[in-house]
Formats: sequence, C-alpha cells, structure tokens
Amino acid sequence: MLNDLKLSLQYILPKLWLTRLAGWGASKRAGWLTKLVIDLFVKYYKVDMKEAQKPDTAAYRTFNDFFVRPLRDDVRPLNTDPNVLVMPADGVISQLGAIENDKILQAKGHDYSLEALLAGNYQMADLFRNGSFATTYLSPRDYHRVHMPCNGILREMIYVPGDLFSVNHLTAQNVPNLFARNERVICLFDTEFGPMAQILVGATIVGSIETVWSGTVTPPREGIIKRWTWPAGDNEGSIALLKGQEMAASNWVPP
Repeated sequence: MLNDLKLSLQYILPKLWLTRLAGWGASKRAGWLTKLVIDLFVKYYKVDMKEAQKPDTAAYRTFNDFFVRPLRDDVRPLNTDPNVLVMPADGVISQLGAIENDKILQAKGHDYSLEALLAGNYQMADLFRNGSFATTYLSPRDYHRVHMPCNGILREMIYVPGDLFSVNHLTAQNVPNLFARNERVICLFDTEFGPMAQILVGATIVGSIETVWSGTVTPPREGIIKRWTWPAGDNEGSIALLKGQEMAASNWVPP
C-alpha cells in the first residue's frame, strides 16, 4: 500500500516545482544551517565521508557543493588495461545486457524503445541495435559525477526535455518507459570499441545536468530538443576525453 501511495505521488506532485524549490535551498549559503542539513543527510543515507577530498562537512559552503563532492584520488583505482571498460559512475548496475533490436530492459517484464530513448534519432539508434547496455542507478549517498569508461572522442550531444520522475527501483518497475520519458542528455562518443553513448537521466530533485565541455546543459528548460556536434579525431575543435576522466555531473537544480 505504501508503494502504491509513493507511485501515485509521482504522478500527482508538481515534480518540476519541487525540484526548483529544493535547488533554491541547496544553492544557499546558510552557515550552520547548511552544515546541519548536510550532517543529517550524511547520517540518514550513511554517506562515507572518509572517501571525500573534504571529509569535514563544515568545508562545504552549500548543500550543492556537498552533493557533487569530489572523491580522493586513491579511493577508486583505475584499471589501466585498454581492453577493460570501467564503471562510469559510482552507483549500482540495475540492468545489464543486450539490446534486442530496438528493445532495452528496464525491469523484469518491462522494456522500452532504444529509438525513443534517443529522442527518435533512428540514425543514432542504428548504431546500437543488438548492441549492449548498462543502467547505473545513483542513490542519494553516491558520488554524483560521471567519468569515461574508456578513451573517447565526443561527436554529438543532444538535450531531450522530459519529465522528472524518480529513477529508483520502484519507479523502474512501475513507470512505463521511465528513462525514455524523463529529461536527459545524450552524449555520443567515438571509441576504440566503436560508438558509445552515455545518457544522463534527470530525476525528481536532481534535475541539473552539466558536462565538462559545455557547463550546465539544463536548466534552463525551453521544452525543445537541442543538438550540438563536434569534429572527429584530431580535427580542430574536437574534444577527446581519457578513460577515467570526469565528463559530467548531476546536481540539485540551482535557482
């Protein structure tokens, strides 16, 4: 019954306005109050602050600064084997497997369309049909920066407007086409393994997405699909990222 209530609230509550309100508070410098909120968050979600570059919660001016806190260099050793992909995010793999033509598994008994996930871009979808995918869930306690699983050359970025449903286990099992209906940023790379897309999906409260090459992509929200492209290889203006290098971060929405 509690889960039914949680799901009903996902459809009823004004998720965008709640996200904006939370972002407004998270961006404020409130001294002792900011520290208190961070301390309560750390305790409730069991955040391991020993992994952070700044383990003292008093070192963070705002809650947003804490939320995207960088980790110490030694806590996530990088596998340098060029034949091995590394995890791009510090979360849990909720789904992993093969893309069956146009279908990607969302949860047991539920799948969604590859082409819909890619905002109807059938040419990009053709690159990944019958390929492989992994879905990584970041819980509130996790490190909210995204890194490169291998060396890559950025070729395209697409911003797709959408909803801001939560993306936890409950919604993945019960909200149809969850990842293809939420707001997202698609980043396409050329790699030694072939084309690779990293897709950053927004969620309730965590509704700001930024990349290292463009800064904040969303907000603002204009309700239209936006597309950027970059040249290949060593051409002037190309963007190359190395394995393990930070490429993006997700945050509470600033005002």
